[in-house]
Amino acid sequence: MEQTNEYIIRPPSKFSLNLRELWTYRELFYFFTWRDIKVKYKQTVLGILWAILQPVMMMVVLTLVFGQALGVSSDGMPYPVFVYSGLLLWNVFSSGLSGAANSMVDNAEMIKKIYFPRLIIPMSAILVAAFDFLIALVVYIGLLIYFQQSVHIGKILIFLPLSLLLTIITTFGLGCLLAAFNVKYRDFRYIVPFLIQFLLFVNPVMYSTSIFKSDLAQYLIALNPMAGAINMSRFAFIDTPIQWDLIAISTSSALFLLVIGIYTFRKMEAYFADIA
Repeated sequence: MEQTNEYIIRPPSKFSLNLRELWTYRELFYFFTWRDIKVKYKQTVLGILWAILQPVMMMVVLTLVFGQALGVSSDGMPYPVFVYSGLLLWNVFSSGLSGAANSMVDNAEMIKKIYFPRLIIPMSAILVAAFDFLIALVVYIGLLIYFQQSVHIGKILIFLPLSLLLTIITTFGLGCLLAAFNVKYRDFRYIVPFLIQFLLFVNPVMYSTSIFKSDLAQYLIALNPMAGAINMSRFAFIDTPIQWDLIAISTSSALFLLVIGIYTFRKMEAYFADIA
C-alpha cells in the first residue's frame, strides 16, 4: 500500500517571525539586499563613499554648531568622536526605517506576482542600512586613533554590537508597523520623513543624557530604545557605572515595538497584494 504524506497549511501566528520559512527563503535576503545596495549607489560618482561622507559631513556641522558654538557636553569625549558614535547608529535607524516603511509599496509588483515571506522585504531594507554602518565604522576607528581617545577594548567589543542589535530590533519593529500602515494609508509616505527628522532631536545624538539630572527623566529617556542604544555605544569611553536597569528598560521597549510591529504586519499581510 502506497504511503501518502499529508501537509497541513496554517497561517503563521501573528506574533511569530516564522523563522523556519524565513530560513527556507534565505537566498532572497541576499537578492533583495544586494539589489537595494546597487540601486542606492547606481549612477553616483562617489558610489559607496556616500555611506562615509553623509555621517562625516553631519559630524562636521554638528561639531561646529553644538560642540564649539554652544559648548554642549560630550561626557569628556572629543565632540567629533561623541557625535559620530551617535550618528553611526542613528543612520542605521533613519535609513533603515525610511527604507522599511516604503518597502512594501516599492515592491508592490513583485508582491502581486509571487509568494515569499513578506517580512523579508522590510528586513532587507534594514540590512542595507547595516551595510552602510560597516562602511562608516572605518571612519569611526580613524577618529578614535586621530583624537587618541582612550577606549576599553573589551567594552567596545561587547557594547557596540549590542547597541547595533538593539537599533536593528527597534528599526525592524517600527519599520514593520509603518510598512503595514503605508500600504493602506499612503499618508505615511509623507509622515515618515517628518517623524525621522523629529526623532533626531529627541535622541541623544548631539547631546548627552547626563544633562538631565533627575532619575525620573533618565527612566523616561530609557523608554526610548534608540536613546538606550546610543548611550550603550558610548559605555566604552566613559568611566561612569553602567546602569543596567536603564538598559533593561530600553531593551524591553525595543522588544515591545518588535511584537507590535510584527503583529500589525501579520494582521494586514493577507491584504498587501490587493491594496499595494
